[in-house]
Amino acid sequence: MTDAGLLDDLRARGLVQDCTDPDGLAARLAEGPISLYYGCDPTADSLHVGNLLGLLVLRRFQQAGHRPVALAGGATGMVGDPSGRSEERNLLDAATLEANVAAIEAQIARIVELDGADGGELVDNRDWTAEVRLLDFLRDIGKHVTVNVMLGRESVKQRLASEHGISYTEFSYMLLQAHDFLRLEEEHGVQLQIGGSDQWGNMLGGVDLIRRVHGRPAWVLAWPLLTAPDGTKLGKTTGARIWLDPAKTSPYQFFQHWMHTDDRQVRQFLLQFTLLPVAEVEEIVTAHEAEPGRRRAQRRLAEEATAIVHGTDDAHTAARVSELLFGADPTEATPAQLDAVGREVPVHEVEPGTLGEGVDLAQVLAAEAFLAASRGEARRAIEQGGVYVNGVRADAGRALGADDLLHDRYVVLRKGKRAYGLVVVAGR
Repeated sequence: MTDAGLLDDLRARGLVQDCTDPDGLAARLAEGPISLYYGCDPTADSLHVGNLLGLLVLRRFQQAGHRPVALAGGATGMVGDPSGRSEERNLLDAATLEANVAAIEAQIARIVELDGADGGELVDNRDWTAEVRLLDFLRDIGKHVTVNVMLGRESVKQRLASEHGISYTEFSYMLLQAHDFLRLEEEHGVQLQIGGSDQWGNMLGGVDLIRRVHGRPAWVLAWPLLTAPDGTKLGKTTGARIWLDPAKTSPYQFFQHWMHTDDRQVRQFLLQFTLLPVAEVEEIVTAHEAEPGRRRAQRRLAEEATAIVHGTDDAHTAARVSELLFGADPTEATPAQLDAVGREVPVHEVEPGTLGEGVDLAQVLAAEAFLAASRGEARRAIEQGGVYVNGVRADAGRALGADDLLHDRYVVLRKGKRAYGLVVVAGR
């Protein structure tokens, strides 16, 4: 992809809302590889799908031959960004921030290649902020920024108009972010910052600071704010909470998030959350529109996005779990796939040998309210043909036996259309 082609590709994907001096940036890209950065504040121990958008833009630049720098904002995370918020964040202690930074560093490294050499790099702004003296910061940075400009930023104006106002702590956030850009420009040759449109004002501060301090050019590029179909912001504290950490949002749940994409957004998300070529996305969308009920576009989106975040094996397992929980034959599932099912549905564990002589199915369904509130409810469900054992409808009086075990360990039960449960033999 040519450098002009990269910007055109980003525009085609709807990833360019604002850009400082786009012609100048295009000319700079034509000269050779550029270093650029995207920052994530560790306000939680996991990134979310909004961050995934930024990390994928970094990756797109990297694939075009440019050098990405991912910033974990251990310092700015201690202050809190006022953008898009009506009240101040709770400030995190140093130990929590340390753990959060370590967690998100691992997640970033799964999306962007970070080898610290000619390839990408991951930095933490605590490394150059922690030892900065207040008087030095005010003299070297503060003197270049007028309060008039800071008050003119949209994020600040919104907070000033709110009932909570804005503290000096959060008011200083844009100075710290501008300082980050300056230090990255000085020490890592970074000339471009990327981010969501809600960061536009903060990012402009860095461009202006670099110009004032060194007289050198720098650029920022912002994409539109990611929203749900109802227009609400997606993120950690507003909108859908879809995390990149599999312990917080499992690969299956992550997969299902994309499967539930509204038809009105599936083209946008295929363009922005996958690495598929634009032409291929258009083909997928055209086929989807011909038969929307098959949801082929959503499935391709789910497969691609899950593979990027969790790897191809987990993406395949998530797809199989999805199939199993929507009617596929459980007898064709692997042990790993059935284990994954067990992480998404109720599990009833039995001791080895328990099923040897057969156990009343209604008893199992009602054990500790597994899939039924009582044996009477369980028996009625069986008599009405609403209970399935390994995908086969159970008859009245059905017992579970050793012959029902899949891989000598699992039995998949279903009550009604969507209530699944997994019987698991302990210790196997």
